[in-house]
Amino acid sequence: MTEGLARPTLLVTGASGIAAAAARLHASSGGGVFVISRNDAQCAELAAEITGQGGSCAWSAADLTDEAGAERALDHATGATQRIDGLLAVAGGSGRRFGDGPLHTVPLEGWVETTTRNLHPTFFAVRRILSVMLQQEPDERRRRGAIVIVSSVLAASPSPEHFATHSYAAAKAAQVGLVRSLASYYAPFGIRVNGIAPGLTDTPMASRAAADPAVLGFAASKQPLAGGLVSADDVATAGLFLLSPQANAITGQMLAVDGGWSVSGA
Repeated sequence: MTEGLARPTLLVTGASGIAAAAARLHASSGGGVFVISRNDAQCAELAAEITGQGGSCAWSAADLTDEAGAERALDHATGATQRIDGLLAVAGGSGRRFGDGPLHTVPLEGWVETTTRNLHPTFFAVRRILSVMLQQEPDERRRRGAIVIVSSVLAASPSPEHFATHSYAAAKAAQVGLVRSLASYYAPFGIRVNGIAPGLTDTPMASRAAADPAVLGFAASKQPLAGGLVSADDVATAGLFLLSPQANAITGQMLAVDGGWSVSGA
């Protein structure tokens, strides 16, 4: 399905974990969703689930680290609706299998793969959607759209014992800087840009951590409000709030959704 998406329309990069949770929640409130992910089976399954429950969802599969593929998918997304109201830029991932770890041990491949996997999808999606939003007429609140970039608690609150993945932390910290600079530049145009910094969240990316009793014990203490891993729904809800009219006067902010990680000394 690519025609007649419901308003307000949300573009989500990613089709599992936080991205999938956000797509479900937004659709359940009556909004239209367009999902882009490299995994076409996940996209199709998520869209079928949402539409099967009466929601509005379309999708396109693309490797968002590849400019040509990303542009084709974004063309599809922008052609599916008359307006993009929000972008939730989630797509990214761990670089451990490429060698990410303590910096003195990281091979060039580990650095390049990790930063590429986390920054290229953000760059391609945000660049294109900013161009689209700039051409949109302001709504009754004088806003053209809103963007939320998903970073990580590790950008500002490191965990040397269990999460010494320095390439990943650097990429996620770069997203924080991007949020602030974009928010400053695009505010006069009626475009809001914010970010969220999830803690250790119950997603497929966290499967390694979820299988390690030591990490789970650490998470239970470090994220006391969650008592372990943060729910993907909790993170998605925060992102959707920042995209919503209720956050109409908020821009340039990073919201930690970490169950207490960043204020815990565990």
